[in-house]
Amino acid sequence: MTPAPLPPRPLAEAEIETLQGLLDAVPAPLEPLDVSALDGYLCGVLLQPQAPPLAQWWPGVLDVEGRPAPSAFDAAPLQALVLRRHAELERAIARRDWFDPWVFELDEAASPSEALLPWVAGFAAAQERFPALMALAEPALVEPLALLYLHFDPADLEDAQALLEVIETLEPPQDLAEAVQDLVRALMLIADATRPRPAAPPRAPSRRSAARRHPRRA
Repeated sequence: MTPAPLPPRPLAEAEIETLQGLLDAVPAPLEPLDVSALDGYLCGVLLQPQAPPLAQWWPGVLDVEGRPAPSAFDAAPLQALVLRRHAELERAIARRDWFDPWVFELDEAASPSEALLPWVAGFAAAQERFPALMALAEPALVEPLALLYLHFDPADLEDAQALLEVIETLEPPQDLAEAVQDLVRALMLIADATRPRPAAPPRAPSRRSAARRHPRRA
């Protein structure tokens, strides 16, 4: 019997710091994602009805506009870490398992939405690059998408009236732990609609508090 493949090894805190350093080293004028936005971007890619290949989503990691990197830039170390996180997220979403999103606590005065905004902005960047998910006429998607997009300023959602109507009915999370739980729950509900499991009925992840303590990066 062939043994089951080992699950991808999660990135340790030191490796996440290394990843951020490699993102910071992407040469100008490119504007790479930071680690929190990267995490949201990867989830937004993986939740597409048909997950796009690496060659299509990788440019969005290096630059918010998808501009190509200079030929002299060695992206291999950066890509290796990104692909490990991509594999970890892909497994969690496929199995409907809890995972810790890279959402970092800010100062005490910051609201949950301020902490989640970089992550959700990365998710939204994936939807702009790959519009298939948002184009689905699937009523089951409206509420989980609203749980994510409620962290944006309503003025930024003028073209998303259906989302705004649902957002107005939602109670904002009371703290960061609740906001993170709602985020993961929303992703699994989106997966139920865009990447349904072929066998057993999907299950929602168990609720747990999982906000990382990490300084916000400029």
